[in-house]
Amino acid sequence: MDPEGLKEGKILLEIVILSLLLILEAWLPLFKERKERLRHGSRNIAMGLMNGAMTGFLFSGATAFITEAAEFQGFGLLHWIEIPFWTEAAIAIFVFDLWMYLWHRANHQMPFLWRFHRMHHSDPQLDVTTALRFHIGELTLSSLVRFGILYLLGLTLWQLILYETILLPIILFHHSNVALPERWDRLFRILLVTPNMHRVHHSHFQPETDSNYSSIFSFWDRFAKSFRRKEDILTLHYGLDAFEAERWQSFLGLLVTPFSPAQKE
Repeated sequence: MDPEGLKEGKILLEIVILSLLLILEAWLPLFKERKERLRHGSRNIAMGLMNGAMTGFLFSGATAFITEAAEFQGFGLLHWIEIPFWTEAAIAIFVFDLWMYLWHRANHQMPFLWRFHRMHHSDPQLDVTTALRFHIGELTLSSLVRFGILYLLGLTLWQLILYETILLPIILFHHSNVALPERWDRLFRILLVTPNMHRVHHSHFQPETDSNYSSIFSFWDRFAKSFRRKEDILTLHYGLDAFEAERWQSFLGLLVTPFSPAQKE
């Protein structure tokens, strides 16, 4: 399978899904009458574009090199077992999603990692653009650690891009402000992370923030006993109390968030 074709398809899919969800958020919003939606979304999208350019420049070549080196050397879990092509792809997606759960949980439990990750959580108005709002420091740390994981697992480049292609629409959707009926949400979250599940994770109340870490498959939280639900989603208060001031919501404020002495609230 052609990694370049998958990569181009992933970018197109992201643009299409983001656009559709922005329209749905205006048509069927969960939280209504939000102020300065355009300004809020533009800032998050700008952060996402900057991050995409920087991580692409810094890490795309190294990622290709490491995955190709593992494949050439026959190193890594997936190169040590002989299984059909699509079975191997399914295992790659499954195991890498477990890694994503563990890494996300570490970002909440290790103070140094939380300093960078809290910029994502400081958004007081969760919507689809929040899925693009990450600190470049967090993405750099994630990329560096991921090199070792890719090598140990033996993921190929196309398997990684396939995982990201599946991941993107799901994380865009579960960050969105679209009002999905609870009965549908409950059905989908048997397998996948849904909006109501992830909304709890963005609560300003720390026991709720420190729950529901899964990215694609919701069952990791159930297995690890980190799953949490909320009866009335409309009572949620998003963001972090220490970063509610407007100065922290500016583009510069987002960039300097990790360097503030404020800790978890």
